[in-house]
Amino acid sequence: MTQYRAEFDAEVTLADGGSLRAQGFRLDLPHGEETEAEIGSLFVAACGLRSVQQVQITGVRVFAEPHQDLPPARAPRTRLVELSHVIGHGLITYPGLPAPEISEHLTRTDSRKAYAEGVEFSIGRITMVGNTGTYVDSPFHRYGDGTDLAGLELDRLADLPAVVVRAVGGPRGVDVPALEGLAVAGHAVLLHTGGDKHWATPEYAVDAPFLTGAGAEWLAAQGAALVGIDSVNIDDIGPDAAGQRPAHSILLKAGIPICEHLTGLEQLPPAGARFTAAPPRIAAFGTFPVRAFAAVPAVEEHDHLRSGGWLPTAGG
Repeated sequence: MTQYRAEFDAEVTLADGGSLRAQGFRLDLPHGEETEAEIGSLFVAACGLRSVQQVQITGVRVFAEPHQDLPPARAPRTRLVELSHVIGHGLITYPGLPAPEISEHLTRTDSRKAYAEGVEFSIGRITMVGNTGTYVDSPFHRYGDGTDLAGLELDRLADLPAVVVRAVGGPRGVDVPALEGLAVAGHAVLLHTGGDKHWATPEYAVDAPFLTGAGAEWLAAQGAALVGIDSVNIDDIGPDAAGQRPAHSILLKAGIPICEHLTGLEQLPPAGARFTAAPPRIAAFGTFPVRAFAAVPAVEEHDHLRSGGWLPTAGG
């Protein structure tokens, strides 16, 4: 049996400042046909790095050698990362829309009359608009003849390979230059803008980050499966936008679901995570809250360094 390995130099730029470098790093490969971008993602996962802005690898040499007798490999492990805001009674999650009202349809006290001694239940009631908390927009949200929540395919919502676009501190509008060079076909493209830091405050909707129309056109043309953002809206909702919604119009017309009000994207690597944000199957409804999360490889030290590798040294 043949084992494939890669040897390369690497430099990682961290989103919160600083960098890491490695020389002559050796890494086990699944099949030996990985691209440089895929090797970079495996490297980030092997080192357990978070908040990575950019990975650059050079001098890549892929080689094969006979498989060594090694202890049985443990099953792959993942770390689940929460990407949703909490919905609470009276909490306005989108400026101008009503807050959710949470109450009890059946209280525990009243339920005791219907069940055996010691048995009680609570049945809750929630009244809210679809655009509450972290939610997914289906094409029906924008177009009357578009696919509704019940019609969305799971392969557009669950276990999607994710690409995280670092846009914190950049222009308000995430445009084509921030996207070019990314492999987004069939991926959930998650725009990390840092807008979630103002969640549930008046500042959340002021000068909020967004995706430009040109950026939406590029993502649709490249075949993105889903596009998400950690901001109040994927479009510019400022007064100068005059009610235009190009990102919604372009993406939903192309059948690409949108996930808004994400949070915690700084915890994801640029690539290698698997994203899920699935709403209930509701007919003739366009938007509903989701439990958005990502599965990130949680590799123990040396799990993928069986032929000898060196952890990077800090710099920057």
